[in-house]
Amino acid sequence: MAFTIVAIGGALSAQPAPLTPFARQKAERLLRDKLACLGCHRIGGQGGMIAPNLDGVRLRRDPAYIAGIIADPSQVRPGAVMPKSRLSESERTLIIRYFGGDPTAVRNSPVLPQVVANTSAPVLYERWCAACHGLTGKGDGSNAPYLPVAPARHADAVATSLRSDDALFDTIYGGGMIMNRSARMPAFGESLSEKEIRALVRHIRMLCRCEGPRWSRDGSH
Repeated sequence: MAFTIVAIGGALSAQPAPLTPFARQKAERLLRDKLACLGCHRIGGQGGMIAPNLDGVRLRRDPAYIAGIIADPSQVRPGAVMPKSRLSESERTLIIRYFGGDPTAVRNSPVLPQVVANTSAPVLYERWCAACHGLTGKGDGSNAPYLPVAPARHADAVATSLRSDDALFDTIYGGGMIMNRSARMPAFGESLSEKEIRALVRHIRMLCRCEGPRWSRDGSH
């Protein structure tokens, strides 16, 4: 999969050295196979439709903004529905440069006050989950048709009852890839508290009207 990112004509001399072909391919593999960016954003005609299209993003945003939004969205746009990605420093630098950002700007960004989230489970689910999984957990969110793997149907009691509360927590916390599911499912562990994730797990149980496997319940062994 190849992405086309348009550069600013005449401004390249002010930008860091362009990525080598190998580095560009590495960034594209990360975006395709590991990172969740394409779950929401569209690049080169592929990806979700609930966040800005990233083609030509360097034409619309300055390098510092690009670096900041990739490093920590909540510091650039408090309250934005964009989870913070769990990236190594080298991966973060590579992705920032791929989109035309300035990695050095991350170290110079001021820390902004955080928006206190509403921990009501239905509000959390609507805010963070419904675009893909659907408001009632039927896997029919507006973004679902654009995903290569259908979102889990949380309202499906048969399927959801096979997953323990811990498995649901880990998937929300760490993203789909760590559970051998789609990498397009983002990790929310850097953006939501443990209390909020536990609230989402309880809400999923309400949607399916089911419990996890008997072996996974406390006192059921």
